[in-house]
Amino acid sequence: MPAAPTATHYDVRLDQIESCNCPPNCPCQFGGPPTNTSCHFLIGFHVQEGTFGKVRLDGTNFVVVGMYPGAIHQGNGKAVLFVDERAAEAQVNAIAAILSGQHGGMPWEALAATISSLEGPTRAKIEMSVNGTHSSFRIPGICELRQMPIKDPVSGADKEVHIVYPQGGFFWNDGNVCTSAAMTLSHGTVKFAYPGGFAAHAIARWTNAA
Repeated sequence: MPAAPTATHYDVRLDQIESCNCPPNCPCQFGGPPTNTSCHFLIGFHVQEGTFGKVRLDGTNFVVVGMYPGAIHQGNGKAVLFVDERAAEAQVNAIAAILSGQHGGMPWEALAATISSLEGPTRAKIEMSVNGTHSSFRIPGICELRQMPIKDPVSGADKEVHIVYPQGGFFWNDGNVCTSAAMTLSHGTVKFAYPGGFAAHAIARWTNAA
């Protein structure tokens, strides 16, 4: 058996822009199964600051597409990783290494075990705008996510709704919940569109520090 790679220290702070095929009151956040049995999601990441070993990742953008036949923890997921074409080769390799789970640290140490097929990293033109619950990203010809705030049904005003994990969540501790004005994917034989679904903007921190 080949020896496991020596873990490289990393510590990264990111904006996380996400949406899935559940409705805005996503039951997965509260211990239930996905509304539509399967779980399809798009997540865009913008690194505010961070390092993987000696590699600085500040400003790097990347997108993860995930497709699971059931809940994420049930496994057999397929994932695709796109990294911005402007990223240096060392940054692309660092992002891929973190997401592989081989260097430890949550959430990827746990998520890696649920993924049976990983495509990428693939370089792509990623257009990303980080603006709270008005955030968006797109890879022309492949995917798009545009977030919008949930509206008050009486006044029509924007509603601010948070899901907070006081003792720490899996992906993030405080998610600013919104919905998707657009959420589409067309990649190979896989095509889907789930507008009006669960979405959230959050600040996440990934590290394998003890």
